[in-house]
Amino acid sequence: MLFNYKTYLLILLIVTGFFFSCADKLDLTELELDDGGGNVTGDTVYIQINPVWEGFNRPEDVMIGREPFIYVADTDNNRIVLLNLDGQILGTRAIQRPVALAQDYRLNLLVCAQFDTVIGGQTQTYSAVYKIDLVSVNHQIELAPVKRILPRPQDFAQPLREYTGACVFYDNSYLISRKGPNNSNQIDPDNAVLIFVQKKLSNGTYKDSLVGRVPLLDPTGSGIMSANQVSSLTSYNSRNFNINLTLVGDNSFRFQPLEYISSPDFTGYRIALQPLSRDLMMPGIFSQPEGSALDNSGNIFIADAGKDSIYKFNSFGDKLQIFGGSEIFNQPYGVAFYDKTLYVADTGNNRILRFILSTELQ
Repeated sequence: MLFNYKTYLLILLIVTGFFFSCADKLDLTELELDDGGGNVTGDTVYIQINPVWEGFNRPEDVMIGREPFIYVADTDNNRIVLLNLDGQILGTRAIQRPVALAQDYRLNLLVCAQFDTVIGGQTQTYSAVYKIDLVSVNHQIELAPVKRILPRPQDFAQPLREYTGACVFYDNSYLISRKGPNNSNQIDPDNAVLIFVQKKLSNGTYKDSLVGRVPLLDPTGSGIMSANQVSSLTSYNSRNFNINLTLVGDNSFRFQPLEYISSPDFTGYRIALQPLSRDLMMPGIFSQPEGSALDNSGNIFIADAGKDSIYKFNSFGDKLQIFGGSEIFNQPYGVAFYDKTLYVADTGNNRILRFILSTELQ
């Protein structure tokens, strides 16, 4: 199936008006508004866009691709779902328990998921990372070639390792987060963020090469610069290597923004916001942050499955808004932003919800 992008864009413009006409306003009592400045005022609320996207089974991630299409990790249905912006399903791909998604600048899809293999006569389940080549089949995702990046052969000795997140940089290098119980080995602990780079081969193709793990991240740390059970990774859509981490391990700071520095004195990551300096860096503010996203202004959205809520902070780390609660969400794991719309993987309710600021409708 070939996509006619001009026709697609025309249809998108038509249906946008329909979506906004079918919006429900959230009860103001379900919102916590910022008291001190920022860009949120008392009459600014999030509007839910109807219809709700249903038919999923504990979806743990939602991502907006660069085409743009929408990808959902439909975890307990063991599939990736490809949708256009009006929610029409364009295709699905069977993948065992996908939990996290990312896309590189060649439109390859990275998926953290699982696979089964037989070792010593016994079937064993392992966490895995796949790369799906969408361009070669014109985004017919059900036909797309799939390559398994992880685990490596030596990783089969560590069956409890889990790959939890992925993010991609402008040069198509990428990071994969990993967690697990074995962290006494200082060279290869389970809790880590792995670095992959692209190596060009003589035939013009590229090879994914694992070159190590992000240094200076403590695998069991309870403070900053920690990789204590990273639950998601988010990169910036710009020419830098800055990242945001969410963590669910025993850590006072369960969101950690890391800035990549390259200078004669130091090259590597350092914490971008110091503890206690901003709302975002206050101890214990999050319970179980499972995903984060950025908008075009650098505002940060965090899905907290433990508090059934979405948090919004500005780029300086000031809290702007909290919305949700158990009346709306049940363990939201994933969040994404595109074209003034916020997408939430409402995992426990088996659906994808969409929201837009009320000011965008005026």
